[in-house]
Amino acid sequence: MANNFSFKLIATDRSTKARVGEFSTPHGTFQTPAFMPVATQATVKTLSPRDIKDAKASIILCNAYHLSRRPGEDIIKELGGLHNFMNWNGPILTDSGGYQVFSLSKLTKVIDDGVEFKSEPDGNKIFLTPERVIEIEEALGPDIIMPLDQPVAYPTTAELARLAMERTLNWAKRSLAAQKRKDQTRLRQPACGTGRGYGGQVLFGIIQGATFKELRKECTERLLEMEFPGYAIGGLSVGENNDLMFEMLQTMTDIIPETHPRYFMGMGTPADMLRSIAMGVDMFDCVLPTRNGRNGWAFTSKGIVRLRNSVHKNDPAPLDENCQCYTCHNFSRAYLRHLFNAEEILGLSLVSSHNIYYYQTLMENVRQAIKAGTFADFMRDFSAGKGESVT
Repeated sequence: MANNFSFKLIATDRSTKARVGEFSTPHGTFQTPAFMPVATQATVKTLSPRDIKDAKASIILCNAYHLSRRPGEDIIKELGGLHNFMNWNGPILTDSGGYQVFSLSKLTKVIDDGVEFKSEPDGNKIFLTPERVIEIEEALGPDIIMPLDQPVAYPTTAELARLAMERTLNWAKRSLAAQKRKDQTRLRQPACGTGRGYGGQVLFGIIQGATFKELRKECTERLLEMEFPGYAIGGLSVGENNDLMFEMLQTMTDIIPETHPRYFMGMGTPADMLRSIAMGVDMFDCVLPTRNGRNGWAFTSKGIVRLRNSVHKNDPAPLDENCQCYTCHNFSRAYLRHLFNAEEILGLSLVSSHNIYYYQTLMENVRQAIKAGTFADFMRDFSAGKGESVT
């Protein structure tokens, strides 16, 4: 394993801003563009770490807020940290709980000092500050960590968007100051993007500003002054239309230095990821492949397959004849449909693992196209061959 962190560009596309990078961490190296399966509670639902490795994933995402509630960061630290706790030896990124400020808004109260949550497991009230979040993430021990931030719902007013942006910037500054591990002291420099290495954890800055272009620009520029080693794009894909979302994305990727990794939080449809990659985005996460998998929706090279549809009841074909995953090598659409109709857990697992394999293969093919200088052609072929077809 690598002893420290570095991010370096390997290739760039000739006609877009797409690029291939190599991100080294103490728990291994992964290439970008990369998709991270979501393991909120230190597990990707219905799948083992071996399943995730077999699906070709190199890095996963966990949620620091949820893990602090159950089982608690002290227990995980006592048992050797998050990697040992869940038996995952690759890189891990943790989200801070900022998204839960948005998704659990009825259970939260946000003030300048932090966020009060009404805990889902027991109904108790918890108060999270930027400093407390860093304390939790240091105890968990992932490789890449996110600070507390405040996304806002769409639509919103410019006044509320600015208030949330100012809080996010203040919390980012406090998060940097809160880092206590000796191996994190140098991570405030922008050197990660230059390929120079560090040890420890890396803390990304998160850009907010809702759908207001000037706020997005201002937030990005002010975070750059804080010299984070990487930058996350938050608060998008929350209900706005695609044209508006990509207008905001373009504003930010035009400003973030090419030497730094860019992470689009919560973005996960294949077509939208490709368009984001063309704008220079490097990292993605989303529950879509596994959530859809648990509901019998499979991503394939010819479109989406809905296994509950009767057209599949006696179909001997695999989900995707072009896929090399375990599910496609061993089971028919008819059998998978039977598992869902019989409410057997195996069906959820098999289609979820297929979907992750599909996403990882897509990222692999994207990286190959960028290296070959044919990414624009790849995007056109992808759109022509798939569309939004459903069977």
